[in-house]
This record gives sequence, C-alpha cells and structure tokens, in this order.
Amino acid sequence: MALIKSDDCVQTTKKMEIKDIQKLLDFIANSGLDEVNIETGEFKVSVKKNAPATYVTAAPAPAPVAPAPQLPAPAAQPTAAPPAPKNDESKYLTIKSPMIGTFYRSGGPDKPSFVEIGDDVAVGKVVCIIEAMKLFNEIESEVSGRIVKVLVENATPVEYDQPLFLVEPI
Repeated sequence: MALIKSDDCVQTTKKMEIKDIQKLLDFIANSGLDEVNIETGEFKVSVKKNAPATYVTAAPAPAPVAPAPQLPAPAAQPTAAPPAPKNDESKYLTIKSPMIGTFYRSGGPDKPSFVEIGDDVAVGKVVCIIEAMKLFNEIESEVSGRIVKVLVENATPVEYDQPLFLVEPI
C-alpha cells in the first residue's frame, strides 16, 4: 500500500507501524474527513470520527502447535472427597473489549463510573471507555442484564477480546 505524501500525511510502502498510524489519525483529526478505510493484505484500518469504536486488526502470524503429551490416567481413589463446586460463571454473559487500549470505568477522574456492580444494562448503554492512541472510544454493551462482576481494574491495559464485565441475563 502506498499513501500519497503531503506535509501532514503518512507515507508507507508495505508495513504500517504504530507511529505511522498515529500520524494518520492526527492527519484525519485535523482534516475534514469523517471516515477513512485502509486495507492491505497485512492489515485493515477503519477510522470514523464521533463513532463509538475504532478497530485495528492484523492477520495473526501462524504459530507452531506441539501435540500435548499423553499422560496415563490417575488411579481412582475411593476415599477421595468429591471436588468442591466451582463458582459457575457459565450462566453469565460477557462484555469483551473490541480493541487494544487502556480501560477506563468513567469519563474522567472526577466523574462517576458508567456502570457499577448491580446496575442494569441494555444493548447500546455505554459501560466504559477504551483509549487507543489518544482516541477515547465509548464501549457500548451488546447484551442486556445486570452487571455482576467487573473483571478489569480502572486505567489498566486491555487486549482485543479480553473480558471486561460479567452480566447476568434478566
């Protein structure tokens, strides 16, 4: 891919690096454009102003997979007590991060959290903000229910598809 070079624009030939993406975002922020889509064989960048989220995806490199070693099954112990029941979180829905960035529970240090444990959420309700390259993206719930657990500490980095909240369907 090659972008036309101007005074504020980015020039790249094949591989786009974070600094190049940042320059591109700065250029878009200062231009009159509302939306930009860039796609190559290696990555896809889609940027929208005033949109709830900005996504950056890259094709993952294939990783070699080694077969798991086969271990003999342990002998049964008739005197062993049954295992204690685990906290069954399978009945909960998960709100996951749609991007890599920094997770914030509120819109600012002096503002209340978007959601607390016990709050009801509906599809489209803002539950947090994820900052990615100086863009603050409001993350909306894609499920309805009641927040039962916050899985990430405020102002910590999150990965793509990382669970953020557990929601009990109501």
